[in-house]
Amino acid sequence: QVQLVESGGALVQPGGSLRLSCAASGAIFSISDMGWYRQPPGKQRELVARVSYDGVTDYADSVKGRFTVSGDYAQNTVYLQMNGLKPEDTAVYYCHAVISTSVSPMVRAVDDYWGQGTQVTVSS
Repeated sequence: QVQLVESGGALVQPGGSLRLSCAASGAIFSISDMGWYRQPPGKQRELVARVSYDGVTDYADSVKGRFTVSGDYAQNTVYLQMNGLKPEDTAVYYCHAVISTSVSPMVRAVDDYWGQGTQVTVSS
């Protein structure tokens, strides 16, 4: 079993900062990609930022210059540093990872895994 556990969501004032953390645990063979998605109220889930095993990052245009994603693949952990938060950043933030697990000694399965979500609310 693989689990992604997020932490760090909170209520913060506009202009403030938060740091989200996500740790993957369980029967993990390898992780190739980790990142963050968010789902604002009444809207679809969208990519916020991601970082690959080899350090390639990708950001939504709306967060470029304000958010920084980083991954510690040795610890199966990904972080999202959010600065200059705006009310439109209010959403449930979900951790995502592409994880390879061992089905048998010679067989691997690669799947998408999601955390349970953490609420970020930006309001005065």
